[in-house]
Amino acid sequence: MIFANPQAAVAQNSGANFPDTKNHWAQPFIERLAERNIITGYPDGTYRPNESVDRDEFAAIIRQAFNQNQERKIASGSVYKDVPTGNWAAPAIEEAYEMGFMHGFPGGYFRPRQPVSRVEALVALAQNLNLTTPVATQPNNPQPARKQLLFPIGMTNLMQPLMTAQAVYKTAAASSPAVPASTLVSNYYTDAQNIPQYAVDEVAEATKAGIVVNHPNTKVLNPTQPATRGAIAAFIYQALVNQGRLQPLPSNIQAANYIVRPTEISSNTR
Repeated sequence: MIFANPQAAVAQNSGANFPDTKNHWAQPFIERLAERNIITGYPDGTYRPNESVDRDEFAAIIRQAFNQNQERKIASGSVYKDVPTGNWAAPAIEEAYEMGFMHGFPGGYFRPRQPVSRVEALVALAQNLNLTTPVATQPNNPQPARKQLLFPIGMTNLMQPLMTAQAVYKTAAASSPAVPASTLVSNYYTDAQNIPQYAVDEVAEATKAGIVVNHPNTKVLNPTQPATRGAIAAFIYQALVNQGRLQPLPSNIQAANYIVRPTEISSNTR
């Protein structure tokens, strides 16, 4: 599908070595997704990893990356006043809404051009992906991705489904006592007081599932900061790892040090 946007850009070749990610902390996440035709860069060949991701772009990522059951159905037209039917992101926003990933604001507004925060991205993933706490991994070999789609400028293009998911994770809850979410986040994150109360449970689940990636300090979440394109790539990559659809980063890669490990959480809640 080609999104109807006057600023639409031709999708860049997958696997490109983006010149502006060479020394970026998220390079391994970005390039591994690009190699599998999951994300694309801008027309000038850059990825711009430090730019924020707007809510309409995040909805498009969600739509392409995951195929969850519908929780609600839109009868007809757009559910949001500020997302006209002809908007390039309208189908993605509607599907993200129907699957329960995203919600609007009072008055029937979606605010499509508002940057999505780090905690909003984590809540969306944790609420809808049935994340599990990894205790062992045996990732399957990735399969070739489908043909690249065309997205608006620099739109991250996450193809779904990319690989055959296998059950490679299982819950560790049976072998260890449950720790309250508020205790888990407050004992680990030094800025836990900045996590909105509504998001505490989901942040705890995302943390235990290994999808939280914090640079440069794993204990600093920066929950209310806008999520960058680099951070979103890392979150999505780790979510796909949790689902058994991508291989974990090798431990000898620097970027792997920014992944919040469940073992670290356990040692901080004893």
